Amino acid sequence: MTGDRFPDVRWGSESAPFRGVINAFAATRLGSRCIRTLVPLDRRVLSRTKGRYTVLGPFGLPLLLLTTVGSKSGQRRESPLIYLRDGERLLLFGSNFGQSMHPAWSSNLLANPNGWVTMGGQEIPVMAEQLFRDDYDRACQKFMAYLKAYPAYRTRTDREIRAFALTRQ
Repeated sequence: MTGDRFPDVRWGSESAPFRGVINAFAATRLGSRCIRTLVPLDRRVLSRTKGRYTVLGPFGLPLLLLTTVGSKSGQRRESPLIYLRDGERLLLFGSNFGQSMHPAWSSNLLANPNGWVTMGGQEIPVMAEQLFRDDYDRACQKFMAYLKAYPAYRTRTDREIRAFALTRQ
């Protein structure tokens, strides 16, 4: 691993037996609500294991713990998020389960693009860049193809879902 790369720490497998069922369930409104209730537990598991384990890890989902600085509070805020790789960058998609409001972490990154990701036992300083135009379209396509829930989330909201690329600092 070079100093520019993020660790590859996904556990579980994309071919896990129940992954297809979980993927389809996550695309439903009930599934979204159920997964949303797991977020606080996932935050604790990721935090305590320094990004090595997660509640949804056995299903092969790539998750990290993003730490931002609250735009209003100035306090550190942690959010467990699915990410996708794009070369030396990590991509994030602010779907917020298709809710009408942007997720707080995305607003925090707009106010202060410096943050940290915790993964593979490391807390890594990152710089976030909001994606636009072709970069945005490419990131959206990757997320839409990756998980059935993302196209469903997109149809549930009228807002433009924010996408970000993270690079190591």
